[in-house]
Amino acid sequence: MSKIKPEDLDKIGEKIKRTMLLREGSCRVKIIVHMGTCGIAAGARNVMKALMDEIEKAESKDILLTISSCAGLCSSEPMITIEEKDKPAVKYVELTAEKAKAIFAGHVLGGKIVNEYALAAGSERTL
Repeated sequence: MSKIKPEDLDKIGEKIKRTMLLREGSCRVKIIVHMGTCGIAAGARNVMKALMDEIEKAESKDILLTISSCAGLCSSEPMITIEEKDKPAVKYVELTAEKAKAIFAGHVLGGKIVNEYALAAGSERTL
């Protein structure tokens, strides 16, 4: 078994800080990857991995990436929902890893809905 290095402890401490911030509700954006069996079969794992990589690259500490079950639109999977405080949630459909990266850059980091991949904003309004 290898010994723990100071860098390892720093990484663990940073991860715990991020977890505590998220628990306290200080995340700016919540990204939900719908991982029901239909989503997984359609490629949701690749979408999740792409988003994890983008968050890591951006060194974002105020983004919560989580999963949920099917959103009820199985034929539109893989899907993600992006929630921001005081804004309507946005559902993105028929995603790939590349589309997820574009959504991350445009919507999560840039603040603009990526209309070409969006299904709806809010619970009733379509784009």
